[in-house]
Amino acid sequence: MDLASTRKDFPILNKKIEGKIVTYFDNAATSLKPIQVVDAEKKYYETECANVHRGLHLLSESASRVYEQSHEVVAKFVGAKKEEVCFVKNTTEGLNLVMYSLLNSNYFKKGDKIVISALEHHSNIVPWQYLSKKIGTKLEFVELTDNFEIDMNDFEKKVEGAKLVSFSGASNTVATIPDIRAIEKKAHKEGALFCVDGAQMVPHKKINFREMNADFFAFSGHKMLAPTGTGALVAKKELLQKLEPFLFGGDMIMEVKRESSSWNELPYKYEAGTPNIAGAYGMIEAIKYLEKIGLNNIEKHEQVLTKQTLDLLHEMKEIEVFCPKDVKKQGGIVLFGSKKMSSHDIAMALSENEGVCIRSGMHCAEPLVSSLNKDGLARASFYFYNTSEEVEKFVKALKEVISIFG
Repeated sequence: MDLASTRKDFPILNKKIEGKIVTYFDNAATSLKPIQVVDAEKKYYETECANVHRGLHLLSESASRVYEQSHEVVAKFVGAKKEEVCFVKNTTEGLNLVMYSLLNSNYFKKGDKIVISALEHHSNIVPWQYLSKKIGTKLEFVELTDNFEIDMNDFEKKVEGAKLVSFSGASNTVATIPDIRAIEKKAHKEGALFCVDGAQMVPHKKINFREMNADFFAFSGHKMLAPTGTGALVAKKELLQKLEPFLFGGDMIMEVKRESSSWNELPYKYEAGTPNIAGAYGMIEAIKYLEKIGLNNIEKHEQVLTKQTLDLLHEMKEIEVFCPKDVKKQGGIVLFGSKKMSSHDIAMALSENEGVCIRSGMHCAEPLVSSLNKDGLARASFYFYNTSEEVEKFVKALKEVISIFG
């Protein structure tokens, strides 16, 4: 990759904090947006601003064409059919859509087992906890090995009789990448539906929904260069046809009478109300950009940065790292803690003194992170526009911060 040229598309990388150029290592929270994405949103608001569907004037027709195109582009990007791609505002909404639609369709009954892992983000924990309180389903967690990988022996025991298995495809904390195909096969063998939180997958590696054979797959646009408030729930067509929606109102209906209503065709059955139209414009450009760079190139580049970071942090006795420490088994995230400073103090000092932006705390995965450190941990996360020089700057700054403030 031509990093020098690529980085010019991200003006924020030239921003200074207290005179220091920004080093952005908070990509697991949200990615930066290239000028192409920003310009696409601007184009919608400046030249084609109108609501989509049913409008017969030229502005509405133009916006509707792009909105439809966005579904097609996203579907092709993840190896799905257009009618299987339901736009949502983020992964969290996608997973909630799955939960509420299954609930509204009476898929679960009291005592049914739902299996998730100890890796999960809150968005793949809290909806299933709610379901347990609502109708009495049973929620079980699959534990991790000492190396932060899924304990497959534990999974094989707990998946027996499961009605739903819902796993993260890549952890946003310890960075573990589970063997999704092996998990899928065992889940389906038990007759369970299989759901994947793909928030940390789609931005970083090539995805094929058909080959994955998940029943549901949710991801966010904002972690893959697209605007905030964008994302998709991808689901098998036969399930989307059979299940009930959970948001009701305009555009998700086919016909409304006083006595009853009928639902729109897929995927609009699950897209109630005015959508994030500008975001759909941005999503198209984000995917074009990622395809131009190449997902395989992105994955390899992040592995290089991750290994470099792990090697350098290994030399620091004050630092403890929490991840598989194997770039073939983890994503471009390094979760770490200091024996001398809290994660929040580290994050603030790095930002204020060196312009290095990392995240600290529980990372919306409190059950796991609090089990490792009750006060939270620091997290550096990489994307394709980051450089080896930035890794060196980060580690050097971390050493200085700990020596001064620790």
